[in-house]
Amino acid sequence: MPLYKTITPNSQTCVKIWKISESYIDLMKPLALTKASLERVEDMKSEIHQRGFLSVRHLLREFGYQDADLYYDNFGKPHLKDGKHISITHSFNFSAVIVSDLIVGIDVEKQRDKITIIAHKFIDYENDYLNEGSPDYIRKLTILWCIKESLYKLFLTPGLSFKNHCFAIPFNIEDQETIAWIDYKNQKHRYNIQFLEFEGFSCAYAIA
Repeated sequence: MPLYKTITPNSQTCVKIWKISESYIDLMKPLALTKASLERVEDMKSEIHQRGFLSVRHLLREFGYQDADLYYDNFGKPHLKDGKHISITHSFNFSAVIVSDLIVGIDVEKQRDKITIIAHKFIDYENDYLNEGSPDYIRKLTILWCIKESLYKLFLTPGLSFKNHCFAIPFNIEDQETIAWIDYKNQKHRYNIQFLEFEGFSCAYAIA
């Protein structure tokens, strides 16, 4: 399938989402991968991960980049050679890339009941406004996970904790935006968050 969705949060930022319906072979055909990327994708044991990896390269093409324009630092954070900021995510049959002049982070997650099992590991302050009996509890938990993951990717600091350092103010799903902050080593960093849902998935992105 071609590009699933394009979002322009502001004049400096663009989000592109890909629905992965193609086979590994069809995704691979038009791509020119670096040797390192080719070795990496061939070493992946799961075809889902292989297709996710390749779909991200298709998204890069949608932005006008090639695989060779992307590199990773020692922390595993992706960078573009032209200096623009980038964040990457994929989950099951969706992948997304955000590119901006600003520092950004993005995450996509499938909405699943099993998130309740790990909620205690990443939710603290948010328990004050979450209603476990609410019909949108799973959806809100998934959005919160995406928010905190996007903050983590944006900040990328060793020792940063979803539960202890990343927080989001109360939000309504239909608002598709909220404010979040990182409280780390006696410093608070505030971020604008936007989120959306599609086909049983949640996506959130943070913009510095």
